[in-house]
This record gives sequence, structure tokens and C-alpha cells, in this order.
Amino acid sequence: MPQPVWVGIDVSGKWLDIATYPQQQTIRFAYTEAGMMDLLAWLAARTVSGVAMEATGGIERAAAHVVGDAGYKPRILNPKRVRDFAKGVSLAKNDRIDACRIAQFAATVPGEPLERNKARERLDEMVTARQFLRHQLDAARNHARRLLVPTVRTHMAAHIKAIRVRMAAVERAIAVAIAADAEIHEDCERYRTVPGIGAINGAGLVAWLPELGRLSAAKIAALVGVAPFDDDSGDRNGQRHIAGGRKALRNLLYMAAVVASRHNPVLKAFYNRLIGKGKLKKVALIAVMHKMLTRLNAMQRTRQPWNGDHVCVRAEQALPEPV
Repeated sequence: MPQPVWVGIDVSGKWLDIATYPQQQTIRFAYTEAGMMDLLAWLAARTVSGVAMEATGGIERAAAHVVGDAGYKPRILNPKRVRDFAKGVSLAKNDRIDACRIAQFAATVPGEPLERNKARERLDEMVTARQFLRHQLDAARNHARRLLVPTVRTHMAAHIKAIRVRMAAVERAIAVAIAADAEIHEDCERYRTVPGIGAINGAGLVAWLPELGRLSAAKIAALVGVAPFDDDSGDRNGQRHIAGGRKALRNLLYMAAVVASRHNPVLKAFYNRLIGKGKLKKVALIAVMHKMLTRLNAMQRTRQPWNGDHVCVRAEQALPEPV
């Protein structure tokens, strides 16, 4: 009987580099529909314990969906964790070696497989598109402020207006998608009971953090990238820092934390208490994000809306410094 193998896939725009562990066999397929069918045939000829690939800004999604639909339940890995793991094995790096390290990491470090939810995937695309347009709008506004030539200012104003129109269309599509799915609608409405969480924040939480309510508060904070990591050695106590995580979601929640620090009675009091102790504003806002996520996780786990009176008072931990 063939030995079970873990399969690592290094995904690029054109290629899928494949490696097995522990045998470390390698092969390459084109990242096309035909290439992915060849990959499935190659997988079918083996006893596969699991398949893993790194998150690569969405490039990996088509491959993950094809592999997942074939029943292999792929894992999507944090690339920083894989790279740190790989450095402990070897400093050499190329696509074939990366695939080997992905397979070895997946075989060594436990994790949860990707769970398909097509409604959430469509919402993910919409929220991502809306954020892309938001970045374009901010860039266009900043550029327009420096313009002096009237005709150029006119063209830029028209461009800004066009972006706003497209953003509004995407936001309407997001609202329709949320209303069309009962579970997503229920989750979004629950998140929006938190003062500071708006429609787009709620949609982002549903699309980009499906783990809410299913993992511990510490793991949720690490996924988003607001968990403080120690930097101590011997008698030295270094500053704690946040690192990694889901940057797009963290940016979205940062703005929610800004609103909450002003209009959410519970989080506003928490923020002001930290500022009163001499904490930097950005450090205090990160702490507000962390507390907000903890409360959202509890709300999702219990299926209950926000209740500002139910405040769990705990000893305050050392706060992370922004990076």
C-alpha cells in the first residue's frame, strides 16, 4: 500500500509547483484549467493525507477551490509562518523548495482545512472590490489636492465622481447579497449591534473572518494580527508587538475602532482610561480593536447581540506597540 503523503502547492500566476512530504517528490503544472485537471489526476494516483498552499493575495483561490471541490480539503497557510519554519530547515529558496516546505509545514503543524461557502466567497469578492475602490478614491483625492491646472482638476473631479458611483453600485450589491442569505444576514445584523460597526465592517467580518465564534479569543486576535507577541530574553523585557494577520480586515477594523473610541460607551471609556495612563493613541486604538474582537467572538459564539452592560473586567495586559 502506498505511503500517505502531504502535498504542498506553491502557487504563482502561471504555475503550480507541487511537492510531497516525506518523499519530497516534485512536479509542476500550468496554472490553467487543463493544468488543474492534470493536478487532480496526479493527486488521485496517490494516498493523500492533506493538501496545503500559502495565502497569496487571492491568487491561490482558484486552485484551492478546485482541490477542495475534489474532496481534498486544502489548508490555506500563513506565508510568514511557513517562511519562518522554512528558515529553520534551510535558507535555500525557489518554487520547488517552497512547495517542499509547505508540505513539511502542513505535516508538522496542525491546522484547520478550508471550508467552502460560496455565498461568503461572493461576498468576499464584493467587499474586496469595495476596498479596492476605496483605496482608489483616497489616492485620487490626495492627488487632486495638489493639482493647479484647471482642466486637470476637472478631469480628476470626474474621475473621483466615477469612483464614487462604482463604490455605491458595489455597496448596493453587497446589501443584496447579505439580504439573500439568511445566515449571513443574521451574522451581519448581530455584528452591527456593536456601536462602531457599520454595514461594510459587518460584511467584512462575515467575508474575511468566518472563524469568529469558533476559535478562542487569542486565536482570533492572532488571525487578525492584533495579538501582542512577547519579546523577552533573560532579564530583558522587550516591547510587545503585533505582526502578521489579515491586513485588509485589520485596516477595516481600525476605522471601526476609531468610531468606537468616540461613540461606543464601553470602548470609549476603555480608550480614555488607556490614554489617561499615558498610552499612545495608536496603541490604545489597537487595544480597542483587540477588545472589540473579543466581544464579537463571544457574541458570535453565544449568538447574542451586543450588550454594553455585560462587561468582563480583567487585569490589563501589557499593550502591543504598533509596527
